Amino acid sequence: MGNPAALAIGPGILLINPTLASSEPVDLSGGAGGWPAGWAQLGYTESGTLMGIETTFEDVEVAEELDPVAILATKRMITVGFSLAEITATNLKRVFNGGSITAASGAVLFDPPALGSEVYVMLGWESTAVDERWIFRKVIQTTKVEIPRQKAPAKALLPVEFRAVVPAGGLKPYRAIMASPGRA
Repeated sequence: MGNPAALAIGPGILLINPTLASSEPVDLSGGAGGWPAGWAQLGYTESGTLMGIETTFEDVEVAEELDPVAILATKRMITVGFSLAEITATNLKRVFNGGSITAASGAVLFDPPALGSEVYVMLGWESTAVDERWIFRKVIQTTKVEIPRQKAPAKALLPVEFRAVVPAGGLKPYRAIMASPGRA
């Protein structure tokens, strides 16, 4: 028999922290306000968040056996993808991995970072039911950004995919926090 308490249903909120190795939640207390200082919500998305963890395995073969003698993990790609629906200078800075924002007379100016000066960030995700949190400890946005401009009711979007790398200090690239009991 299945466990209805283990079902993960519904959307969540995305958070970003520009400072690597920042404090991160260790439980589910406090709801959406329970994230430590430095974490900010990213805002609306088009279709929610898609988290992907793809591990590549390869066979170890020897001439004396027809079957592989082992199967080893050789690569892992961790991605977090979404399309931001709020086109702001702050979100442009996040999507282009840095840059600068300055105020002008009646306008806000965004200039992208110089090539090679892009910065890594931390990403977080929390279910609206506050029964699940994910922390991605060191990510960078790696995909081509194409901003569609169409007639209404279509809206402009910032489609992105962040990829994780190994963080400093021996930490794992991500952590998932689940409600207990029921999700163990």
